[in-house]
Amino acid sequence: MTMTHVYGPAVRTLGFVLCLLILPASAMADAPLRSEVRAVLADAKHTGSARLSIWGFEIYQANLWTAVGFSAQDYSQHAFALELEYLRNFSSEDIAKRSIQEMGRVGRFSASQADQWFTQLRALIPDVQKGDRITGVNRPGVGASFFVNGKPTGEARDVELARLFFGIWLSPKTSEPQLRQTLLGQAAP
Repeated sequence: MTMTHVYGPAVRTLGFVLCLLILPASAMADAPLRSEVRAVLADAKHTGSARLSIWGFEIYQANLWTAVGFSAQDYSQHAFALELEYLRNFSSEDIAKRSIQEMGRVGRFSASQADQWFTQLRALIPDVQKGDRITGVNRPGVGASFFVNGKPTGEARDVELARLFFGIWLSPKTSEPQLRQTLLGQAAP
């Protein structure tokens, strides 16, 4: 009688877990290249994947795709795609409000800009349900295009809005520096 037969599923599960532990992190973290990303960023490669949890509540899974030559230092000067797969429901208003707050950490802007950007973000990002995907594509010199579950919702033709919005995740001033490092494929300090 073999050990696998005696312990059955427990040994098989342990073997599976051990296999996962020896896989490189990049092999586990690779996300599929979505058609909306491929259409606007043909040479994209998956750079990193990270999960945001706050006080034990999982918020979203983030994936970043970049092209050859991408530099985190001047992220806004490069084309890239950032996908957020939501792990709980949120209203468009809550997402836009939180985005404006986080954008304020990255750079300064006027109250009238905040109001205008809030309205734009509400129009581009609908209410989300668990499992919905929002993908933003940075378009240097133009702004950003947005997709929800692979379908275009519009674009923000405002370079500063795009820089600050994507800075929520990619700027060194982000409120989530570990998430940023993981998205950029960098080891934690």
